[in-house]
Amino acid sequence: MHVSILGKSEIIREGLRRILIDQGFVVDAAESNSFDFGPLDCDVIIVDANSIEEGIQSCGELHERFPTSRIVLMMDQYNIEEVAQAFASGAVDGYLVKAISCAPLAGALRLIAMGEKVLPSELAESLSHSIPQIMCNGREAGITGLPLSNREIEILRCLLNGDPNKIISRKLNIADATVKVHIKAILRKLRVQNRTQAAIWAANRGLTLLTVADSAPLDVATA
Repeated sequence: MHVSILGKSEIIREGLRRILIDQGFVVDAAESNSFDFGPLDCDVIIVDANSIEEGIQSCGELHERFPTSRIVLMMDQYNIEEVAQAFASGAVDGYLVKAISCAPLAGALRLIAMGEKVLPSELAESLSHSIPQIMCNGREAGITGLPLSNREIEILRCLLNGDPNKIISRKLNIADATVKVHIKAILRKLRVQNRTQAAIWAANRGLTLLTVADSAPLDVATA
């Protein structure tokens, strides 16, 4: 598998060249300027960049000159916006962080050469932690984004329990008639036909059940 390297730092270019040779790659060229590349027929071109702007520009130039080669951008670190920006350019096939070790680097380059898109492993780990929170926040926004009062949300949580009106009135220390008024308002705002549909709607958005410990007695007149 043939690889070429573009980077301003001679130390990094030479280090990458030796690593890749040790991993069984053929290094066709290692230059500091893309215009120093002669005719190339390599599988992958690695671009060592100091900034995302510099990297995307270099990748774009190489993509135009060598459209059959896969382009890999290597950066000191990553953030998700820059990764998205790099792939959105259409000139980048892989984004790697320079802290990657030798064997994973070789594996990533082989995957990229076969047509796969490769992202930093650190990004995958970050997403694995953030996605559950994003989903949780999204479900919560589905509740709080509606014109439901705090009392109506409490009653909606009671509906998840399957509580009848009398139980709801006891839990929340409000009159039965007040419970009925709130339930009618909930059905209207959620555009559902009955309390069962309202409970299903709430469950699908991650609303939790209301326990006795959650409820705080309020004066009936203020409910």
